[in-house]
Formats: sequence, C-alpha cells, structure tokens
Amino acid sequence: MKKLLVFGVVILFFIFIFLIGYSINYFQINLLEANSLLKESASKIDYHFIVIAQNTDDLYWQTVKEGCFDAASDFNVAVEFNGPRFTNMDEQVKYFKMAVASRVDGIVTHVLDEDVFTPLIDEATETGIPVITIDTDAKNSKRKAFVGTNTYNLGSEAGKLVLESTGEEANIGIIIKSFNGTSENVPQSLRVAGFKDALKDAPNASIKTIQSSGTGLFSAEEVTRQILYNYPEIDTIVCTNVKDTISAAQIIVDLNKVGQITIIGYGDAPEILRYIEKGVIYGTVAANPYEMGYESIRSLVEYKKKLMTSSYVDTGAKVITASNLEKYRSTLKDEPEESDND
Repeated sequence: MKKLLVFGVVILFFIFIFLIGYSINYFQINLLEANSLLKESASKIDYHFIVIAQNTDDLYWQTVKEGCFDAASDFNVAVEFNGPRFTNMDEQVKYFKMAVASRVDGIVTHVLDEDVFTPLIDEATETGIPVITIDTDAKNSKRKAFVGTNTYNLGSEAGKLVLESTGEEANIGIIIKSFNGTSENVPQSLRVAGFKDALKDAPNASIKTIQSSGTGLFSAEEVTRQILYNYPEIDTIVCTNVKDTISAAQIIVDLNKVGQITIIGYGDAPEILRYIEKGVIYGTVAANPYEMGYESIRSLVEYKKKLMTSSYVDTGAKVITASNLEKYRSTLKDEPEESDND
C-alpha cells in the first residue's frame, strides 16, 4: 500500500511537470505569434515621420499634435511627436539631429531661428529626408513646404480688433514672446509690422511700449503689472501667445480693472473663450494649429508619393469676439472644463 502511494505521488509529480512544460511552450508559441502579428502590422505602415514642436507643454502644440495624429491615422503613417517641454533652441536642434540619424521618412519641424535651422534642413534634404516647416518658416532652406499662417495678417487682424474695440483711440502695450535666437525673429517682426500698419490711419491709437515675457506663466503676469505701473495711460493690452493672454486677463481681474483695460489676445484656449464670454477679453486672433498638424503630415505623404507638394499651405486665421463666440464654439468638438494654462 505504501509503495502504491509513493508510485501515485511520482505519477502526479510527472503529470504536474508535463503540464507546466506544456503551458510554457503554449505561452511561447502564442508570444511568437503575437510578435509576428505586431511585426506584420508595423510593416503595413507606409512611412515613419517625426514632428519637432516648439513647446510640447503648450496647448497650441498639443492641438498641433492632435492634427498630426489624426492625419497619421487617415494616411496610414507612424508619427512621433517630440520637442522640449519649454522653448529651448538646443533641445529642438538635438531632436532634429536625432531624427536625421534615425533615417526617418520625413520631418516636420518648427523653426525657432532660421539661421540655425536652414543648414540642418538642407543637410537632411541632401540625405534624402524631406522636411516640412510648420508655424514658422525657413524660406531660404531646401524645405519642401511651409504649413502655417501668414503672421503679418495675424498682426493686422489684432490691430483691427483694437480699433474696433476702442473707437480708434488707444494707448497700447504689446506683450511678445521672449526670443533668444541669433537672428531676427522674423514671424514676430512681421506680426508687429502688420499690427502697426493696421493703425496707420488712426492717429489717436499709438503703441506706448513693447515688452517681452519669459517662459513661465507668472513672468507674463509680472510684465502686465509693470506695464500698467510704468505706463498708467495704457488702456489696451495686446498679447501674441496663449499663455500671455491668459496671464494678462487674470491680472486685469485681480486688479479690478475689467472694463478699464481692453485686452486683445491670441489663441482659442478654453480659458480665453471664457474670458471673452465674461467681458474680460474683447477678442482674440487665432491660428489653426489642428489644421497645421494635419496638413503638415498630408503634405509629407503627398511629397513621398509624388515627389512634389504645394510649397505653401495657408491654414488661415480666426477672429473671435463676443459677437461670434457661440457660433465659433459650436464648431468645436468639445470644450474641456480646464486646461493646462498654456
């Protein structure tokens, strides 16, 4: 009886070992099949592109990313979206060089400094990697296309909003983004030029100061405070990016100057639209970052397939005030309750 019991235990032990071995083998076979399916799926992707943003934390660039990814899905391509968390020239250059070294099928890049990026773009092009510039251009480079908005028109539309909101009598302070490039910030200069030209027939509307904000949210708030303190005659603040617009609006609320200071903003972030609704911001001029992202990928795909694409894709500008706010909101997918204050 004792021997029979031992024999039974041994048999059960070997059955147990067999089942473990079988299970492991079955798992390995399934894993190999899964890997094979993944490789097969990856091989069906037509192209692999990399997008290099100015600032991945910014709501504007997050919207660009949405457009890129939707286009990637529509055109069966893989898209990587990279860039510094805050505007940083060296980081952008690093990502660009990594993309070239990776031998991707195409690059979409923001150009922070044309003098710096032109040789990089030319080098990539010479190695067979087409480059599309987005938001800002390197017009003297060998890029295949520029996808973005005419920045002169952005400035001109902002100027028109100032005249509309103030009756052509305004003392204006402009807040622009800081720039640490080696050459002139051409898009910013064009925007200011467009703004000035819009005011040329309004002698009672004058620019009192142009101030630069830093990268942090509170730096723009401090700049707004300083403008109002140093130039008490100023009754209009014009901002050229989303963060500064939100910061300036918050300061006007904090200082109880709503109705005394007119704000003309930039962008269509949910906070900006709510400030327009509340009468804190008169109006805003916005580019179309989603369309920029989508069209940049579409242009790359077109170039890869046809070896040609339109050299300039104008994604247009939008002017939003209280008069068309609800109509504009109805065109949006969903307006989130909160954003990252970018």
